[in-house]
Amino acid sequence: MFGTVAALYRLARAGFVMAREGVFSGMEIELTPPPAHLPLRLANMIARRNQAATRADRISTALARLGPSYIKLGQFLATRPDLVGMAVARDLETLQDRLPSIPLDEAKARITEALGRPQDEVFESIEPALAAASIAQVHKAMIRDPDTGSIKPVAVKVLRPSVQARFARDLSTFYVAATLLERTTPALRRLRPVAVVDTLAASVRLEMDLRLEAAALAEMAENTKDDEGFRVPSVDWDHSSSQVMTIEWIEGRKLSDVDGIRNDGHDLEKLGALVMQSFLRHAMRDGFFHADMHPGNLFVEPDGTLVAVDLGITGRLGQAERRFLAEILFGFITRNYRRTAEVHFEAGYVPAHHDVDSFAQALRAIGEPIHGRNASQISMGRLLTQLFEVTDLFDMRTQPQLILLQKTMVVVEGVARSLDPNLDIWKTADPVVSGWIRSNLSPVRQAENAAKAVSTLARLATDAPDVLHRVERVLKALDPADPTTVATHAKTKVDAWPIIVTLGIIAFTIVAIVD
Repeated sequence: MFGTVAALYRLARAGFVMAREGVFSGMEIELTPPPAHLPLRLANMIARRNQAATRADRISTALARLGPSYIKLGQFLATRPDLVGMAVARDLETLQDRLPSIPLDEAKARITEALGRPQDEVFESIEPALAAASIAQVHKAMIRDPDTGSIKPVAVKVLRPSVQARFARDLSTFYVAATLLERTTPALRRLRPVAVVDTLAASVRLEMDLRLEAAALAEMAENTKDDEGFRVPSVDWDHSSSQVMTIEWIEGRKLSDVDGIRNDGHDLEKLGALVMQSFLRHAMRDGFFHADMHPGNLFVEPDGTLVAVDLGITGRLGQAERRFLAEILFGFITRNYRRTAEVHFEAGYVPAHHDVDSFAQALRAIGEPIHGRNASQISMGRLLTQLFEVTDLFDMRTQPQLILLQKTMVVVEGVARSLDPNLDIWKTADPVVSGWIRSNLSPVRQAENAAKAVSTLARLATDAPDVLHRVERVLKALDPADPTTVATHAKTKVDAWPIIVTLGIIAFTIVAIVD
């Protein structure tokens, strides 16, 4: 009870800070639910009068005052236009996760504590923080190679002090707010506010254990080891822990420095296509993608290799989501709106009581305006945004993994077109999308899947007698004179039938999936 009261107090304070900074100014009160009318009028009365500030500036100021947890929440909500609306989501996109860095001496003390050794025994030198965000800050350091004895640079990421406790407290507040929204506003239940906070909490937990980010780097390195022109930094596991991560230092130019990249002699058109294709390849082929691919997290090395850093935020897609993505993109490209609608129903994203043809009509309203336009004017990410905007008409439940994919795609497109303004997104994406469809949805692959299912079924059928034989041997080893054992014996014999039934169910399920 006390925790809930404290959370409500923190919510009230957050509301006051946002009202004071003018976050709610300019909202059309009549378009909001009646219970919100009075609070919004009060908010407008106490707002600061700063006519020069944009709403994005006001939001940024308010969230910075509330602390790093709210900054992270704002960045997360920027990926959820279905929750906050497109206009607010665009304002939140500009939110910068930059905070004053902790002093170098304090950072060194945290490194010593985290690694269990004095930091000066590990690193030859450490420089002041190059960048500081809400959860961690990054330093450049020099380390001696134990094999060669040479000195080489590394990047050291250090978790901020007390960050776990601060985020735990604020996340409990967010849960209270989400629960209240679900209970008091039925229209929002489809968007699952509590599930949204669950996703944010999971993301933050991953970011606050730097071993998990290191593992993400290692996984992506394994996935992309044969990809030409793309890589991620290697991890120094010997000098990493849950609170400190040491990785390879990247000598390259950030993709935000377009003029510098051009002056270095890089092929901007090729680099733009590489950015787009790399992202799609990771999402569709691997089902694991970098979900924070802004220009500051992408470098180009002197040889033209694209290097992605900071994998604190990643996304995953299962086979069903990858198929959904490939088929809807292919459906829009070929203007097969009926098939695109069917994919939504097959995936279970749109409830079966809706009409497929009506949904196809809504998709046509999205797809037709893009045909006949120059390819450089068509955004794949914006198309997906419009797709999710109409889903509330058909009771489509929010799919957080797809929303994160869509938002990342918008960012990736922006990066690619900053390098090549005339980039044809569809032509660039075609080799990846078509290749995935050929590899996964072609008749040959379907036949291979059917053969695997038959093989699995045969193996299960072959193993069934052996399983029953082992059960029988166990029963024979029991003492028949013991009444308890006899009862157990009898019961176990009867219970052997569920094994056979289970094998049958498994076989039936495999056949159903392949079919």
